[in-house]
Amino acid sequence: MSESGARVVVRALEDEGARLTFGIPGTHNIELYDALAASGRVTPVLVTDEQSASFMADGFARSGGGVGVVNLVPGAGMTHALSGIAEALMDGVPMVVLACGIRSDTGRAYQLHSIDQLAVVRPVAKAVLPVREPRDLYATVRRAFALARAGTPGPVVVEVPAELYLLHHDFGTPAYEPPEASPPPPDPAAIERAAAMLAGARCVLVYAGYGARGATEPLRRLAERLGSPVATTIQGKGVFPESHPLFLWNGLGRMAPAFVRDVERGCDAMLAVGCRFSEVGTGSWGFTPPGTLVHVDINADVFDRNFRASVTIAADAAAALTALLERLPARQRDDALERTITSGHNGVREEQRQATAANRVSPAALFDSLRDLCGPDAVFAADSGNGTFLAMEHLCLEAPGRFLAPIDYSCMGYSVPAAIGAKLASPHRDVVALAGDGALLMTGLELLTASACAAGVVAVVLRDEELAQIAQFQRTALNRATCSRVAPYSVQAFATATNCEYAAAMSDADVRPALAKALGAARAGRPVMVEVAIDYSRKTYFTRGVVATTFWRLGWGERIRLLGRAIGRRLGGA
Repeated sequence: MSESGARVVVRALEDEGARLTFGIPGTHNIELYDALAASGRVTPVLVTDEQSASFMADGFARSGGGVGVVNLVPGAGMTHALSGIAEALMDGVPMVVLACGIRSDTGRAYQLHSIDQLAVVRPVAKAVLPVREPRDLYATVRRAFALARAGTPGPVVVEVPAELYLLHHDFGTPAYEPPEASPPPPDPAAIERAAAMLAGARCVLVYAGYGARGATEPLRRLAERLGSPVATTIQGKGVFPESHPLFLWNGLGRMAPAFVRDVERGCDAMLAVGCRFSEVGTGSWGFTPPGTLVHVDINADVFDRNFRASVTIAADAAAALTALLERLPARQRDDALERTITSGHNGVREEQRQATAANRVSPAALFDSLRDLCGPDAVFAADSGNGTFLAMEHLCLEAPGRFLAPIDYSCMGYSVPAAIGAKLASPHRDVVALAGDGALLMTGLELLTASACAAGVVAVVLRDEELAQIAQFQRTALNRATCSRVAPYSVQAFATATNCEYAAAMSDADVRPALAKALGAARAGRPVMVEVAIDYSRKTYFTRGVVATTFWRLGWGERIRLLGRAIGRRLGGA
């Protein structure tokens, strides 16, 4: 039957259960948007910039909305979206990018938007699938969804030549055989070796990453059976309930408080699940696992890349943990360990709440108010920099999919569009973006999209008029900050320009009423910008840890040179 490829693509999206697509229509894909308008199941969301489209699709996916879908025009649409595609690749987020291609049937050179866009995107995509024959179109789109979800999730790019949208072709009868969804079971021999090592250890430290998000129940049961303290990666925040008496911290080593390091030293084995020991997640490799390391991940490529394991198990986290549970004896509950952890957390919270400053908002006041006022399933989208690490250290979350942050690619400008994607995925949940005032300038205009879609997000603008994370590193290492001041602008005027409500908190006393007002408006479908004069005077554990780790990794000559320069500038007033 002769029809437009646009209808074929929409049918594939519908059959995959896609609900939203994010992008901007162009001359090459207007037929696709026309077909989307006729669909009662897939809604296109108009964004202000394709970078934000990929961030929105990311936030939609991470918060539980399913595979995120991006619509791109050729060339410029692709290059604008690259940052979000790369973020999805490095953070393991399922995404399908419908990349329209230029026409391949004219024989003409120098067409509009004509670059080798697949060569550009290939290094930051999990897979690239060009469609060359009309009869392959439906199955290719369906295959892209399967690839995006399989193993370690990631972005898959489908390039559809413009003539498949513009002209009618014989696409045949749509047919697609889904691949086997279940990953292979864990190797029984590896499970037996791992169980023997863990059972024979004095104390097992569990370290869980984002790859364990589908294994929260067996993870909790295993930790309780072994009496194991549990730390998570930054992106893995919430995979283990953070109110649990065995929860340690989001991180280990120098990026964690002293009580965490004390507990670490008492452990002689580690079970690492669904993690890659990446630079950011480990605070620049600021810790060394115990001599006995059991590493579980669905992707065997991550094994032995940064830390050599005693046993590796290439398997889905839930399957591996369930198999281990069947072979591990229960241990007696360690009340002393749990008291140490509880006391440590209480000490950290007390210290955080003592750090107040006049005419500024302390992080503790901000996050305590968010905890008290937001719903129990609220989603928090942080941005690259201090916002991520403050949220990580202050929020106490009980489940995955509630903390969205750009970790391994660390794109500024992530939080606002990601929050909008999360809100569109789950309109009933409170969604808060934590945006630095520098990051807001990159993608803050996307709040127009929130307003147009009645997506009631709360954008908390962490206002300090500088790129705080970089400025802190500069002052620590160089004793001065260069090119990290943010030009003054009016957040209130920004809110007005993007059809948002506005509230402000200039001191701790202002925070609760400002957030209560903002959440009330957001729950009624109106986006809100809350300007918060944040106090960054106390560095996060992460920042202090990374600086210390990096410094002590240098040779003595470099340490002396850096210290001498900093001291000289301080004495000289430079």
